[in-house]
Amino acid sequence: MQQLSNRKRLEKKSIGLVPTMGFLHKGHLSLIKRSRKKCDFTVVSIFVNPTQFAPNEDFNKYPRNLERDKELLIENKVDALFLPSEKEIYPQNFQTYVEVKDISKILEGKFRPAHFKGVTTVVSILLNSVKPDFAFFGQKDAQQAAIIKKMVTDLKLAVNIIISPIIREKDGLAMSSRNSYLSEKERKDALVLYKSLSHAKKIIGEGERDSEKAIFEMKGIINSVNTSRLDYIDIVETSSFKQSREFELGKEYYILIACKIGSTRLIDNIKIKIAS
Repeated sequence: MQQLSNRKRLEKKSIGLVPTMGFLHKGHLSLIKRSRKKCDFTVVSIFVNPTQFAPNEDFNKYPRNLERDKELLIENKVDALFLPSEKEIYPQNFQTYVEVKDISKILEGKFRPAHFKGVTTVVSILLNSVKPDFAFFGQKDAQQAAIIKKMVTDLKLAVNIIISPIIREKDGLAMSSRNSYLSEKERKDALVLYKSLSHAKKIIGEGERDSEKAIFEMKGIINSVNTSRLDYIDIVETSSFKQSREFELGKEYYILIACKIGSTRLIDNIKIKIAS
């Protein structure tokens, strides 16, 4: 992979990387489309990263369908598939990890303490392997995207991180490989995540400035289905990820949710800007 990238660089080609764990959906394809538009040479990596899963999480049952993924990559005119093995990424006696401290300890980091250390480590390895000019990530994992941008800034990595909007199903459910775990009833119940986010955006747009009130009303919507078990709802500034209790004019915020529907843990978010 490094040799291929070196050749493309010598040819003055710009390289785009879309890192994935496979089981591709329209969200991934939107990132590929953006890379193909911006870059001369697009690489998609597929690697289900064991270090970002806790022992009690779904690494072994995480959905995989490599043949279908390959067909989608060909249909979408991807230039190269980077498909490393676990032994190539983490060879015997692997000892080096990358960690972004403060922002990794809150929200998802609080509920999944080892998760982001695994994410930043594997992303740094992928970036060093592919040597892209641009790497493309989705807003659905907003905290992950912010952590990766911080890592790239702090370590002076020569790559631009591009964050693309969430791609949703027609009924609003954020696209995710884990949606395949949901039963028919759970799939309907999962819509409370987007409904609660949309409600919060509406009342804030109408002038509500107390984030606690917005969160309280969101919790009522989430708890209206008996399959839901809420981990958190929080509102943070998009740049710093600091919690905010009162909205300030001109600032942008993420409203973030993590919630189990049945046994499936889903995350979602929406970005808002206080305009008046």
